Amino acid sequence: MSTDRYTSPLSERYASREMQYIFSPEMKFKTWRKLWIALAETERELGLDITEEQINELKEHAEDINFEVAKEREKLVRHDVMSHVYAYGQQCPKAKGIIHLGATSCYVGDNTDIIIMAEALKLVKKKLVNVMAELAKFADTYKALPTLAFTHFQPAQPTTVGKRATLWLQEFMMDYEDLEYVLLSLKLLGSKGTTGTQASFLELFDGDNETVDKIDPMIAEKMGFKECYGVSGQTYSRKVDTRVANVLAGIAASAYKMSNDIRLLQHLKEVEEPFEKNQIGSSAMAYKRNPMRSERIGSLSRYVMIDALNPAITSATQWFERTLDDSANKRLSIPEGFLAIDGVLDLCLNVVDGLVVYDKVITKRLMSELPFMATENIMMDAVKKGGDRQELHEKIRKLSMEAGAHVKQEGLENNLLELIAADPAFNLTIEELQASMEPSRYVGRSPRQVEKFLKNSIQPILDANKDFIGLKAEINV
Repeated sequence: MSTDRYTSPLSERYASREMQYIFSPEMKFKTWRKLWIALAETERELGLDITEEQINELKEHAEDINFEVAKEREKLVRHDVMSHVYAYGQQCPKAKGIIHLGATSCYVGDNTDIIIMAEALKLVKKKLVNVMAELAKFADTYKALPTLAFTHFQPAQPTTVGKRATLWLQEFMMDYEDLEYVLLSLKLLGSKGTTGTQASFLELFDGDNETVDKIDPMIAEKMGFKECYGVSGQTYSRKVDTRVANVLAGIAASAYKMSNDIRLLQHLKEVEEPFEKNQIGSSAMAYKRNPMRSERIGSLSRYVMIDALNPAITSATQWFERTLDDSANKRLSIPEGFLAIDGVLDLCLNVVDGLVVYDKVITKRLMSELPFMATENIMMDAVKKGGDRQELHEKIRKLSMEAGAHVKQEGLENNLLELIAADPAFNLTIEELQASMEPSRYVGRSPRQVEKFLKNSIQPILDANKDFIGLKAEINV
């Protein structure tokens, strides 16, 4: 690690080596060379005077990039693509004259950007599926464990720990569906020329439109894509970057929501993220167990969500067939969005895989509030014994207020059941009331909802991606 200049925390602390490689110079420039080979092969197959010997020479040097030659050349000509054309030509003297034939810089630049985003989305998909798989296990394990639900972070009707986890899981499922759609709809730019008209190729092929029509489909097939965008200016539409960044921002929002809930639950001592044996929670307060992973998920997720504005603004401000104010922005916004969401998903996987559930604390809190939640059932039981529903409703309202004051003003235990038992209008004994305090009676269909959701909505996704499942996340710091 360099200590005398800035290094990005995304590469030093948060993103995996796998994601970093996808956005590395090596990946980029090797892809450029693959594209130049695909173009030369296509042109040869369509009848241009390009020899097999020239193609083979290009293939021989597809991997051993002479970076220093390109770097020195760029200092002289101030053009990255022509510097690499020159460097490739130095290694391939026989093919030198046909490298980049008929193409503009965006042929390698933009097609490579699409290819790299596709590879990065595949890695995001792999990690997202693993987060979903771990969440599904967690939801299934705790599908029947009653817990106090909250609306407005105020006690509400009980749910189950597993049911709550399905709320997180469902949002990740939506992200998966968006990711799949965008990934499957990505297309290459192809080879459209300087303003997207393919004029240079029409010249190369002596005005033969039918032959020029074949160029893009052939290049797409060689590069592993189904097709190219039908029309373009010099570049592919920057709206593509917007769609990709929005997928990342969607995942970030889901992760942020889950991490916030976990942080609140850790404050309540109900659920806790993993805490390692030698981990220090605070430099001053040695007893602390801060939810630092969940906090980091939120921190990085905010970055990704805001970063999505960059491609949107870039897309909106492109003039006519192209301007270059996208270039510097794209070099930052797209790689850093992916590096950050990569870190987010690794953290999510680590947290979900090691979540600790404190069921006794959960039950204690639920039981302290359950008498309030059970008042409707108690009222119905009293009506069955001859009570007046309207009269009982008013009585139970007043008794609830009295019990609430007992808890909040005096700091004592909830005594609502004792107050109800003491009122002859209810005709219920304390034993009968306590017997009605079984938490599972108040969670509705939560366990069944979990089972159905996992079976019908999640399992098909996990089955379709079974080869990816089993990933473990390494957290650097």
